[in-house]
Amino acid sequence: MIKKTYGNCLLMGSSLKQFASSLLSVTLFGIILTVNSCDLIRMKKDSEESDVTKRVARVNDIYLYQDELNGLVTGKISKEDSAARVNAYINSWIRKQLLISEATKKININESEVERKILDYRYSLIGYEFQNYYIKQNLDDNISSQEVELYYKEHLDNFILKQNIVRGTFIKVPTVAPRTNRVKELIFSQKEKDMEELKSYCISFSAVYHLSDSSWIAFDKLVVNSPMAEIPNKIQFLQRETYYETTDKDFLYFLKIEDYKISDNVSPIEFVKEDIKNIILNKRKVELARKLEDEVYDNAAKRKEFEVFDK
Repeated sequence: MIKKTYGNCLLMGSSLKQFASSLLSVTLFGIILTVNSCDLIRMKKDSEESDVTKRVARVNDIYLYQDELNGLVTGKISKEDSAARVNAYINSWIRKQLLISEATKKININESEVERKILDYRYSLIGYEFQNYYIKQNLDDNISSQEVELYYKEHLDNFILKQNIVRGTFIKVPTVAPRTNRVKELIFSQKEKDMEELKSYCISFSAVYHLSDSSWIAFDKLVVNSPMAEIPNKIQFLQRETYYETTDKDFLYFLKIEDYKISDNVSPIEFVKEDIKNIILNKRKVELARKLEDEVYDNAAKRKEFEVFDK
């Protein structure tokens, strides 16, 4: 009986040892598994963060990260242009950070004032984008000739010429071009077929040409890169000449003046018509922007979306 009990005790002791050993093995395996799992999770997390927060450049302890370059490059440009754009941005970022760093060393920066200006600028950008959207949706860009004429008459003092302008014909032809003796005859002809012949000739042989029509052009712009550009007194020249020919070693030059206006006089309406249209369009844009602000304010006031408290 005693022997049997003792044997059972030995058997139980052996079982306990095996159980303890198994439990220890399981525990150690669990710890190892947990540690390895944590390492794997950390490695994965670090890998994910490194993809997003890859450092691109550094100035002192300030870093530029890869994700901050998002949106700089679209798929519509070449790899070379993409690389050039990114490099330009990085270089600009470095220069700005260096300037900021140097500024903080040399002057006292009012951080609250800087933050206020940043907020003001942000609000201005958002408001500007909304105004542009509103203007595009509501702008009437049709401008009648009557509107142009009315604005012109009411603002004549704003259209004083700062240069001499002409209506006429100017042709620059190489000296080796064929039938150059025919050019003058064609310039003075009023026949439709001769005008077409002159145009065809200019297209084929001239280096530069401007044929007479109703448009005005600055005289200096018309005769640039010709001996006429060196005329000392252009006002006297325009008052005296209606037709002029000259030459240099490479080219022949033909000028026929139909009409002219001298600087410091009121500009012809045809010469400033496009400028007037742009002025009227800009005035409409300003009025629409003001209308948008008033509408937003009035609607918000009706809905009691804002209030001003007593100071």
